Amino acid sequence: METLREKLAAPNRFLIGSELVSTRGGMAENSAVKARDFANRLVESPAIDWISITDNAGGNPQLAPTALGKPLLYAGKEVVIHLTCKDLNRNGLESEAWLLHSEGFNNILAMTGDYPIAGAGGMAKPVFDIDSVGLVSLLRQMNDGLDPNDSRSGGKRARLGRTNFLIGAVTTNFKLREGEVMPQYAKLEAKVRSGAQFIINQIGFDARKKSELLAYMAAHGLGGTPLIGNVYVLGARVAQVFHEGRIPGVVVSRELNDLCQKHGASPDKGKGFFLELAAKQVAIYRGLGYRGAYLGGVHDMGAVDKVLALEKKFAPGDWKQFARELSFSREGEFFYYAAEPGTGLCDPTKRAEMPAVKSKHVGLSYQISKFAHSAMFTPEGTVSRLGAKICGRAKDPMQGPKLMRLVEHASKVALFDCRDCGDCSLPELAYLCPESQCAKNQRNGPCGGTRDGRCEVDGYGDCIWLRAYERLKSDGTEGHLLDHSPVVQDQGLRRTSSWANNWLGRDHLTRPPAAPAGPVKG
Repeated sequence: METLREKLAAPNRFLIGSELVSTRGGMAENSAVKARDFANRLVESPAIDWISITDNAGGNPQLAPTALGKPLLYAGKEVVIHLTCKDLNRNGLESEAWLLHSEGFNNILAMTGDYPIAGAGGMAKPVFDIDSVGLVSLLRQMNDGLDPNDSRSGGKRARLGRTNFLIGAVTTNFKLREGEVMPQYAKLEAKVRSGAQFIINQIGFDARKKSELLAYMAAHGLGGTPLIGNVYVLGARVAQVFHEGRIPGVVVSRELNDLCQKHGASPDKGKGFFLELAAKQVAIYRGLGYRGAYLGGVHDMGAVDKVLALEKKFAPGDWKQFARELSFSREGEFFYYAAEPGTGLCDPTKRAEMPAVKSKHVGLSYQISKFAHSAMFTPEGTVSRLGAKICGRAKDPMQGPKLMRLVEHASKVALFDCRDCGDCSLPELAYLCPESQCAKNQRNGPCGGTRDGRCEVDGYGDCIWLRAYERLKSDGTEGHLLDHSPVVQDQGLRRTSSWANNWLGRDHLTRPPAAPAGPVKG
């Protein structure tokens, strides 16, 4: 059987994947039986290169994707398992990855995941111990031969055997504001640097943004990473749901929603229109040079077959007209590249105007924080050397002198609403605390769920990464937003002094990087 890795390695092939949404309950439930029947039809189809299975999609509890995936894998179909950070901490994710490896699932789509909205007895508590970049990094380390040593092992454990995961990740540029789009691009680069081997874009309905993503990747050294286009089969009801912002990160503009409602009122409820719309999206991705299309929003093989059959009937150049039709951007939407006259696509040779930021998020506290951090935490600086000496001699080196600890805690609570994690990311986030000001504690860039710049979770206001970007842009340093190595927070430092941890080399900013993989032992 040809693997997905081998298929992606063939540059002239255009692949088709299909999403299989898991269900709640056991395999005997009617919903699971229907999903299994759909999956069996997908297995039989030579047009489907892989089947992708969701992990508690939408933040709802559902059957584990491996339960649906095993029969498909054993039937000889390539399966991509979604693995998200919302329900498992890093140990649980590593455990799940070992299970997938042992069962023969070698394709993983690593994602942060949707914020939970349901659970037995009420809404579940989210985890978000690490994020998608941290998960990609973990999976890459497992492929290299994971080093199980930590500060308590004394370096005596042999590296674990290598896994063979094909690691995928998701990105989106279907965002309204510059401070949303640019951090998403930065995070995409971080994912690829960390080990992502293919990328799937988020649902979106603007051909210019689709062309821009491909052009951005080519211009920033990511052109060798296969990019798969997301094709969602809309309906009138789901278009309304998307338009109302009830699904984080997915946008249907007013213009597109009006069109969907118009066709939804037709005798066939718009079925023909929506299937043709999906086929046109496949054609656009093929024409632009994407490596494949990923079909979602379909739950029966008849719809899949119809979309693929319609796309085959199009002439080779028809996608250009479809691209002009599928240009459902929003008023004031930010684009990285200027529009190309005549096509409606991006012009990769010309940057769009990027006006100066006049942000309410750039204030005196930011300026004070920058100055204080530079004075206190410059490596080998006078204060850093003195702090290391004082904290190292303290009765409790994890806390430092009592008076210093009191000043640290009081000042950071007042300035940043500090949660005393002990492994501080303030300097990487333009002096904004990810624990108190980000619902998902995102330390390596934004999740994909923002709505017009605001956090997907009520009560959090503007996205912390939009705020950080606008602060850095005021300094002209926004291009360095995610230059650092993946941040994996050490929970063992919680409720200890982050000042002492930095000065004594215990936090993620000062710890030595992980040793490169050596020969596999055992």
